[in-house]
Amino acid sequence: MIPDTILIHYGEIALKGKNRNFFEERLIQNIKSQIESFAPGSFEYVKKFSGSILIKPNKNGIKNIEKVKGALLHTFGITNFHFAVNVKQDIEALKKTCWELFKDENFETFCINTRRSNKNFHLNSAQINEKVGEYVLEKFQGKKAVKLKKPDLICHINIVEKSALVSLEKIKGLGGMPAGTQGRAMVLMSGGFDSPIAAWQMLRRGVNVSYAHFHSIPYTSRASVEKVESLISALKKFGSSGNLYLIPFAEVQKEIMMKTPAPLRVILYRRFMMRIAENLAKKERALVLVTGDSVGQVASQTLENIFAVNEAATLPVFRPLIGTDKEEIIQTARKIGTYDISRLPHDDCCTRLMPKSPEIRAKLSEVLAAEKNLNVEKIIQETLEKTEKVAIK
Repeated sequence: MIPDTILIHYGEIALKGKNRNFFEERLIQNIKSQIESFAPGSFEYVKKFSGSILIKPNKNGIKNIEKVKGALLHTFGITNFHFAVNVKQDIEALKKTCWELFKDENFETFCINTRRSNKNFHLNSAQINEKVGEYVLEKFQGKKAVKLKKPDLICHINIVEKSALVSLEKIKGLGGMPAGTQGRAMVLMSGGFDSPIAAWQMLRRGVNVSYAHFHSIPYTSRASVEKVESLISALKKFGSSGNLYLIPFAEVQKEIMMKTPAPLRVILYRRFMMRIAENLAKKERALVLVTGDSVGQVASQTLENIFAVNEAATLPVFRPLIGTDKEEIIQTARKIGTYDISRLPHDDCCTRLMPKSPEIRAKLSEVLAAEKNLNVEKIIQETLEKTEKVAIK
């Protein structure tokens, strides 16, 4: 049987009080947008449906059901979803539908799992499970077995309003909050593994993100810029914006190299990055900065150095990966499709003019003393004037 309905469940949204309707409407809007992006013209409607969301795919949607599935797997706010057959709320119809779904599948054990939000249906969930399971077992003539814990296959029955939705697969979604419900952030995007995952984590919490990338062109190639553009394209599949600021950083590095102690260079680089990104964040009405820092991963990410860098910012600095190890980050990169991009080689602006022995336990007083040798405001203003904004499609 060909599924004709998609039933979507959400998690955290259900816990919202008076604001619940806002989150539900935004999730519906995002689902429509994602499906239009992945499989244009694929649904008749997307609507609220008794504490869940119902999608009615049209002929094009049924034909392109894998693309529709891809759209839902890239939509934050969805806990799980079913491609279901919509049948009458009748026990005989439920029996026959489950049998039709089961009969051509390869499995040894099964169970029936019913959720009944319509309490007016004359049978409760346990009774439906029992009657449908008994019917299916009889049709298989003893060749299959019922197993309530971890069966090979589960037939899901959802009794909702006037509908009975039957499916064999409950597909896990990304969870989180709907995109665009939690304000704006500016992500400092390097082109490595970490910052794209930090951006993805913020997107998963409903935050709109823009991106700031620091490069050292013409002293380095355009590889880092091209990587960042590709990474943002990958993140756009999850509902990210394509707003990218390309910030020339070579002259800033040159000033720092000539006028400050070598061990403090990297910390000073990052302090200037914070200040410049903060200026751009305010332009975008972003409320926070986001980095891919993880404690102890590199010299600039010791607690002392993070503290010294943070002092340069007036906006909050979020570090979603702060307690995450590299293997976890790489696993997430594989999962979301950024791994193969991030692993490509490129010239990072922070590795250019890197001192032989960078400070790993910086004292803020020494950093501030070194910074007095620089005309901070002039450097920031000149860099902002050369910054380019591009829209990644």
